[in-house]
Amino acid sequence: MQLTSFTDYGLRALMYLAMLPPDELTSITVVTEKYGVSRNHMVKIIHRMSQAGYVEAVRGKNGGIRLGRPADEIIVGEVIRALEPLQIVNCGADNCHITPACRLKNAIAVAAEAFLAELDKHTLQDMVSGNDDLRHLLIPVRPS
Repeated sequence: MQLTSFTDYGLRALMYLAMLPPDELTSITVVTEKYGVSRNHMVKIIHRMSQAGYVEAVRGKNGGIRLGRPADEIIVGEVIRALEPLQIVNCGADNCHITPACRLKNAIAVAAEAFLAELDKHTLQDMVSGNDDLRHLLIPVRPS
């Protein structure tokens, strides 16, 4: 199973936001620069995550983005469900003539649910808490 780049970068953006102090705002531009992804792509990702409540977008001169709720309340499996289409195989009478007798689609559905059930055990906080290596990569220490 492979996540789309949309979901992949959505999770990465959330990890970056989770590393910031809770009330600190950043910009979509900063996030795109951290991961080397197109700004247009990240705008769409942040918009979707904002609609789902994972990101708060603050408008105005001093606006920006931040987590929409605490990192320990953001469950990785739920984020994936919100961002990922999750249609692993394209079953349907128009696409495959064996659909009425196919057992593969059920096996794949069970496997996908097991995948998500495992990710439901992990929060965004689990991904970033105590992860000093990640902190150094995303938020370099500023010279004093």
